[in-house]
Amino acid sequence: MLVVNFRMLLRTIVDFSLPPRCPACGAIVDADHRFCMPCWNELEILSGKGCVACNMPMPGFGEAMCAPCMANAPRHDGVRAAVAYGDIARTVALKLKYARRTGLSMTMASIIRHHIDEEGLLVPVPLHRWRIWGRGFNQASLIARALSTLSGLTVVDDVLIRKRATQPLRGMSAKQRANSVRGVFRVTRRLSGETIWLVDDVYTSGATTNACAAALKRAGAGRVIVLAWARVVRED
Repeated sequence: MLVVNFRMLLRTIVDFSLPPRCPACGAIVDADHRFCMPCWNELEILSGKGCVACNMPMPGFGEAMCAPCMANAPRHDGVRAAVAYGDIARTVALKLKYARRTGLSMTMASIIRHHIDEEGLLVPVPLHRWRIWGRGFNQASLIARALSTLSGLTVVDDVLIRKRATQPLRGMSAKQRANSVRGVFRVTRRLSGETIWLVDDVYTSGATTNACAAALKRAGAGRVIVLAWARVVRED
């Protein structure tokens, strides 16, 4: 009884001195991994409905395909992103990636998990080893492990590797992005028709995930569905 009371007292002290804070602005909130109301209202939650090929939100009714997918169909089987890329989503992604706020991977996963609707393997988009040495971790792998904790799906982070480092894709044209990541990814073993949930932090143009999906399908994956914290839905 004394031990239990001591633990409760210690938890009370910790909660008082280190209260949960909004992942975006740092305001005190009522529980871990929750946003304050202003930041939550600013997040644009995505339903996953839109283009039948990439799930880009688009107006209209029924099944339709967006113009970019009509021109060049993606190799993956859809994108399930939690939120649209904007100020709040970007702040959280950058805190995880560059400020080493690794606990934010669970914040992201708690929203992403609602897009998982079938069994499969969680495979993070890999970083090159030089990038991991510099940063200390792969943010996609952290998100995948948090998703595994919440969903019970298995993380396989050694099946897909990045053979060489690439230049940042920002500012490149679609063709330049595709050429930059061509042949970059390799699958380390044969797959047997599994559904692969390909995990990343931000989905921008789809060049990287397209190259990953192509490699996974050549190795025998049945379906490759992209899971992301945020996706760019507007040019600005």
